[in-house]
Amino acid sequence: MPAMNANQQSGNPIAPDEAACGAATAINEPRLWRDGGWTARVIKNEDDDGWAVAMYMDGQSEPALVGPWTMGRDKKNPKPLDRTAFSTLVKTAAEFVRRNEQHLRATLHQSVTVTAGTARISVALDIVPDEDDPHALLSAHDAAGGEIARVRVTPEFRLSRDSALQWIDNEFRKPG
Repeated sequence: MPAMNANQQSGNPIAPDEAACGAATAINEPRLWRDGGWTARVIKNEDDDGWAVAMYMDGQSEPALVGPWTMGRDKKNPKPLDRTAFSTLVKTAAEFVRRNEQHLRATLHQSVTVTAGTARISVALDIVPDEDDPHALLSAHDAAGGEIARVRVTPEFRLSRDSALQWIDNEFRKPG
């Protein structure tokens, strides 16, 4: 078995500088697997006597997913990682990341299409989660995709069919 560094022995997650390097070399150790842009590290579960596995995307200092890990036959040490387990962990972590990204996109971008008079108008709300200047942009587009209006609003603005129609009826003035 290869020698373990202090982080591996203590069960600590990958150090930020280690994760940020985007390691390209594959590692296949009982408690550490790295391949294809992902790293799995078996760590001591701080909440009980068990073990957990942390999945890191290369270049990230925080794990994308942490979950319970199986005890070995001796009921003391963790079961060693293997190719099958690593592949399953990568699929699970990648799906978790994909769903989180979809949720974030859905939270930050909303749109509705309404009929105002005889025109079909698409109204979009794009939230800009800037730490210093959080805001949102409310925009209206005609059926051909041309922009009719754009105003800056608070990130708390709630886009609905009613609020879109009110904005259009108010001649696209900034909602109060």
